Amino acid sequence: MRSSEAPPGAVVEARGLTREFGSFTAVDQVGFEVTGDQVFGLLGPNGAGKTTTIKMLTTLLRPSRGRARVAGFDLEEAPAEVRRHIGYVPQLISADAQVTGYENLWVSAGLYSIPRARRRERVTEALALLGLGGVADQLVKNYSGGMIRRLEIAQALVHRPSVLFLDEPTVGLDPVAREAVWEQIDRLKRTYGTAIVLTTHYMEEADRLCDRIGILHRGQLVAVGAPAELKAQLGKENATLQEVFVHYAGEEVELGGSYRDAGRTRRVAARLE
Repeated sequence: MRSSEAPPGAVVEARGLTREFGSFTAVDQVGFEVTGDQVFGLLGPNGAGKTTTIKMLTTLLRPSRGRARVAGFDLEEAPAEVRRHIGYVPQLISADAQVTGYENLWVSAGLYSIPRARRRERVTEALALLGLGGVADQLVKNYSGGMIRRLEIAQALVHRPSVLFLDEPTVGLDPVAREAVWEQIDRLKRTYGTAIVLTTHYMEEADRLCDRIGILHRGQLVAVGAPAELKAQLGKENATLQEVFVHYAGEEVELGGSYRDAGRTRRVAARLE
């Protein structure tokens, strides 16, 4: 499902990415690679720098320092090309609730300059891939939370990107809806080999979906590796990712976050109900 125009084998390379807001350093010298059809997860509590990192890699924020290549294109030198070759699902709701699922994807296809003659095929394919073909003609306001998330992933895939970025894709979802989204992400990887970079603060999600993870703590990348490798490094039988995080960051992952984080999560949850 990769764009035919993207250089083969190029996915994500980040080197020393740093983002400062005044005197505050939100992301500090972060570097990692994503290759092939990997699912790479950025794990950490609210405020660790996950979303800021994703926003830099998707050209929504300019790095204060550091360099990155995404889908074979330099972030600073060719941001328009980066945007053409990626899909991005933000944490906040992006689908239009007042139109149908099909119409949402039709608009997305137009924004990605998919020729009108090919648009119907691409929209139908993306809806089928995410299991939404049967509800394509229903208004999105009648969708469940899990269906909305799957629709947004379909929107991000309609132009067949090289890399898909998911920012906390299951925030605000109940366990059943979360499992449904996980199944679709697994299916996407198995069927099309699309590279996926996702952020999460759910340990189970990272363990289930990710080939490799990076643990962010106070803006710094404190560990990178496959979940099983990081657990094995603890030298403890049946170690968990929570224990891995404690080992590398010196504290447990707190899911509550700041007042702003809590408010944002509740707004997302309310719209997904």
